[in-house]
Amino acid sequence: MKLKVLSLLACLAASTGSAFAAEGELSIGTEGAYPPWSMSDANGNVTGFDADVGALLCTKLELKCHFVVQAFDGLIPALKAKRFDVIISGMSITADRKKEINFSVGYAELANMFVAPKGSDLAGVTDVDTLLKSLAGKKVGVQAGTTHAHFLEKRAPDADLKTYDTLDQMQIDLASGRIDAAFADQSALQDFLDKPDGKNFQLVGVQIKSTFDPTLGEGIGVGIAQENTELKAKIDKALCALTADGSVGKASQKWFKTDISRPCN
Repeated sequence: MKLKVLSLLACLAASTGSAFAAEGELSIGTEGAYPPWSMSDANGNVTGFDADVGALLCTKLELKCHFVVQAFDGLIPALKAKRFDVIISGMSITADRKKEINFSVGYAELANMFVAPKGSDLAGVTDVDTLLKSLAGKKVGVQAGTTHAHFLEKRAPDADLKTYDTLDQMQIDLASGRIDAAFADQSALQDFLDKPDGKNFQLVGVQIKSTFDPTLGEGIGVGIAQENTELKAKIDKALCALTADGSVGKASQKWFKTDISRPCN
């Protein structure tokens, strides 16, 4: 599915502190540079898993929707400034983020992993405690403002953490040898491994679930302004229906070749 991007500058011009969406419309903030979750092309289209989830949600709610592309670490400030109505951008639900915004029920679950050069000392590690200790002194790439960055700040304080605005920037440094490893969700790293630049790299055989540490969140949810309780209730109901009927799972299979949907409790 494709949804047309409305540039952030256009949003700012159309909105001066009030909610951006008109009646019957929903504006969705997304990064647009985190494949296969959210990608924006030169023609102004957003594709990816989150684009499909957004389209499913809007169909269910009978709303006309469009995406607004925004750097990941600026999504929450932009939502609070009412530049768009919700965030759908692979955003983990965490205690720190819930102090600033509200979240829907989770609609997906991340598997977090490291990628490192084949044959490196990190590549052969098979347990999480050894892996975290082995990061001491290593240059490890993460995307700024993510749960992955917060996790390593807490659990691997001796690692030399390198933060990046986008996944592409991190992958360029990884491929060129400027960092020793990268930490992200498995789906994003697999996208790198499937490219020519990833041929000499591999996933480290340790999968870190969100239940391992609170910094990794409670699944992926839709970010919503704290005061917008009515919209949250509608989105929760719609997401529960879409996970129950397999729609989110189908979108997941399309983009990840596996079902990462998170059913409602």
